[in-house]
Amino acid sequence: METIVLAYSGGLDTSVAIKWLKDNYNANVVAFCADLGQGEELGGIEEKALKTGASKVYVEDLREEFVSDYVFPMLRANAIYENYYMLGTSIARPLIAQKQVEIAKKENARYVAHGATGKGNDQVRFELTYYALMPDVKVIAPWRVWPFKSRTSLIEYSQANGIAVQATAEKPYSMDRNALHISYEGGILEDPWAEPPQDMYALIVPIHKTPDVPTYLEIDYEEGNPVRLNGETLSPYKMLAALNKVAGEYGVGRVDIVENRYVGIKSRGVYETPGGTVMHHAHRAVESLTLDREVLHLRDSLINQYAGMVYNGYWFSPERKALQVFTDNIQKRVTGTVRIKLYKGNCTVVGRKSPVSLYNMELATFEEEALYDQRDAAGFIKLNALRLMLGKDI
Repeated sequence: METIVLAYSGGLDTSVAIKWLKDNYNANVVAFCADLGQGEELGGIEEKALKTGASKVYVEDLREEFVSDYVFPMLRANAIYENYYMLGTSIARPLIAQKQVEIAKKENARYVAHGATGKGNDQVRFELTYYALMPDVKVIAPWRVWPFKSRTSLIEYSQANGIAVQATAEKPYSMDRNALHISYEGGILEDPWAEPPQDMYALIVPIHKTPDVPTYLEIDYEEGNPVRLNGETLSPYKMLAALNKVAGEYGVGRVDIVENRYVGIKSRGVYETPGGTVMHHAHRAVESLTLDREVLHLRDSLINQYAGMVYNGYWFSPERKALQVFTDNIQKRVTGTVRIKLYKGNCTVVGRKSPVSLYNMELATFEEEALYDQRDAAGFIKLNALRLMLGKDI
C-alpha cells in the first residue's frame, strides 16, 4: 500500500480527508499536525486522527521555531499584505509543508496531501513548498478531485460517518489559528456587507468590554527582534504569547478586509492579530530612530514585494531569500526600547529611545542652536527648484 502524509489540523476538511483518502486510494494515511500555538484546539488530536482512520500520527511542537524563524523574519521586513493583512495564515504554511516533506521522506512516502480548497491561496503555498523541497513529490489535493462541492456537504458526510468536527451548519465559517493570529473566512462571512457575529471572536475583547484605563508596555529590541517585555527576557514564542494576551484584553489587532487572492478571486477575511500588531508598531518606532533615511525608504519600497512573496507562497524562493539577506543586514542597527500605550483598541507609540539613535535633539529643536545654519536652506531649495523652473510650461 502507498503511504500518504496529510497536513492535518483536526478541522472539517482534513478530518474528512483522512477517511476519504484511505477509502479512495487504498492507502495508509499518516496525519501530521504542527503545533504552531493553537492551544486547546490540539487537545486529543492524535486520538481523533487515529479514530478517523489515520495509521500513524505525528504531532510536533513547532511554536518557537515558527515565531523565531518565520514570524520574526517577516516582522523585520514589516510585511503587511494590502495594507492590513499581517499574513498570519500565509507565514504558517511553508513551515507546515517543510515538516510534512521531512516526514514523507522519513516514511518513504511518495505522496503528500493537504485540505486546502481549489479556490484559495493555501493550495499554492503548500504545493510550491512541496516542489521546492521535494521535486519528485506526488501531491493530492482532495478539494480538487473529491465529489463534495461545499462545506455543507462535508458536514453532512462527517455526520454520516461519525467524524467529530467543530463546524456546524449554524457556524460554517472556516477558522485557522496559530501563535500569530486567528483568521475567519467563508460561510456567514461571505457577504462583505454583513457584520461578523460578536460570539465569533476568540482572541480580542470587544471594545465596550475593554478596561477604562490604559496600560503601558516597554519592549526592548535587538537587531530587529523583540527580546524583553517590561524588562523580562522572553523567548520569541513567549514574547508573542504575552503580547497576544495583553493586547487582546485591550481590543487591539482586529481587521475586517476584502483581499485579492493569488488565484484571482476577491475574498473577505476577518483577522485577529493582537501581539503582531503591537510588534509591528514597536518595530517601526525603533527603525525611525536608527535607520538612515534613504535606507529606510529603499526598504519600504520593497515591503509590498516581500509581503506578496509570503502571501503567494514563495517563502523558499531565491528572491525571498535574497530580500531577507538585505533586510537582516539593515536590521543590525535596529536596537532600542519602545513605550506602547494600549487603550480601547488603539496601539500608540508614546516613547522610543536607542543607544544607536540617529536622532539629534539639539539639531531638531525649534529653539536656538549652533549646529545648523538656516541660511544654507535657501541654496538647497533653489537647486531643487531648478528643474521645476526650467519645465514650468510642461
